[in-house]
Amino acid sequence: MNKSPFPKYRWIVLLSMLPILATTNLFWLTFAPITGIAEEFYDVSSLSIAFLSMSFMLVYILMVLPASWLIDTYGFKVAVGFGAMITAGFGLMRGIWGDDFTIVIIAQMGVAIGQPFLMNSITKVAARWFPVDERATASGIAMMAGSVGMILALVLTPIFVEQYGFSKMLNIYGMIALLSALLFLIFAKEHPKNRLVGTESTEQSFSFSGLKQMITKKNFIYLMASIFIVLGIFNALMTWIESILSPRGITASEAGLVGGLLVIFGLFGSVILPYISDRIHKRRLLIIIPLSASVPGFIGITFLSQYSLILISAAIIGFFVMGAGPIAFQYGAEIASPVPEGTSFGILMLMGQISGVIFTYAMDFLKMKATGSFTPSLILLILLMFIAIWLATKLKESAMIQNSSNPISNKTINI
Repeated sequence: MNKSPFPKYRWIVLLSMLPILATTNLFWLTFAPITGIAEEFYDVSSLSIAFLSMSFMLVYILMVLPASWLIDTYGFKVAVGFGAMITAGFGLMRGIWGDDFTIVIIAQMGVAIGQPFLMNSITKVAARWFPVDERATASGIAMMAGSVGMILALVLTPIFVEQYGFSKMLNIYGMIALLSALLFLIFAKEHPKNRLVGTESTEQSFSFSGLKQMITKKNFIYLMASIFIVLGIFNALMTWIESILSPRGITASEAGLVGGLLVIFGLFGSVILPYISDRIHKRRLLIIIPLSASVPGFIGITFLSQYSLILISAAIIGFFVMGAGPIAFQYGAEIASPVPEGTSFGILMLMGQISGVIFTYAMDFLKMKATGSFTPSLILLILLMFIAIWLATKLKESAMIQNSSNPISNKTINI
C-alpha cells in the first residue's frame, strides 16, 4: 500500500502535456495578429485569413465526438499522443510549403484535427491523477499552457515575420510542435501504479446514452448556454483582434501586444482563480464573479481609443474570462458525473467552437464597411455577456466539490 495515494509523478504527467497544449494554440492564432500583412503576402481577403483561425473551430465541431470517444475508451495518453503527432506532422507541412496559401489551409486544418484530442484530455488527466480539491488547479495549469501558446502567437509572430519571413516563421513553429510531441510521448503515463478510488467518474466509456443523460441535466444546460456565449465571444475577439484595433490607428505589433497582455493576465487568472476555487470549495461563485468583473474590460475594448487604456481593458478580460474557464470546465465534469470527463469537456468546448464560428462571421457582417469599425458587433457582444452572467446565476453548486474533504479521495487499490 502506497502511503501517498496521489504520487508526485502526477506533476510530471501534467508537465509533459503543457508544451503540446501551448503549441496547438500557437498554431490556432498564428495569423490573428498579422491579418493585414498576411492579406498582402497571400493576396487574399481578410475573411480568408480569419478562416485560418476559424478552421480550428469548424474542425473541432466535426472531431469532438471521435476525440471524446478515444479519450474515454482508450485513455488520454493514446488520445494526446495521436493529437500530438497530427499537430507535429501538419505543423511541419505548414512550414515547408508556407508560401502556398492552399497548402497552408490544408495543413492548418490538419493541425486543427489534433486540437480536440489534446484539449479534451485536460479534465481526464486531472481526474485520473489528482484529488478533487486539486483538479481545478491542475486544469488551470493545463489551460495556462494554452495561454502561453496564445501569447507566443500574438507577440512573437509579428516579430518573426518581420525578421525571417512567413515560411521561416512557420518552420520554427513546426519544429516546436515536433519537440513538444516527443516530450509527451516520452514522459506521460496513463494512470498511477495504484488506481485511486473516487478519482474518476467511474471507468465508464463514451456512450450516446451517457451523452443524452448529461445534456438533459438542467444545471448542465445552463452551463452549456453560458459557455456558448462566453467562449464564442473570446474566440471571435481573438480572431479579429488586429482588425478591431486597426481603425483606431493601432499597428499589427501593438495589436499583438494587446492580445498578448490579455492572454498573459489570463495565464495568471487561470492559475489564481482555480486555486481559490479549490481552497474555498466553491465553483459557482468563482464563475459568476469573474464573468461579471470582465464586463468593464469589454466596454473598454469597444469604446476606448487610448492605447494604454485598451491594454488595461485587455488585461481585465484576460484575467477574469480565462481565469473562469478551468473552473467552468471542472464544474461541468463534476455535475456531469458519472459521464466521463472527456465527454463533458468536449461538449462544453463544442459549444464555444460553434458560437465562435457564428460570432466571427457575424462580426464581419456587422463591420462598418466605410471605416472598418467593429463597434456595433462589440456592443452586441457586451449585451450577450450580461445574458451569460444571468445564466451562470442559475447554476447550483457542485456537490462533488462540497464533499471533497471526504477521505474517500485518499484510498488506493493496488493493481
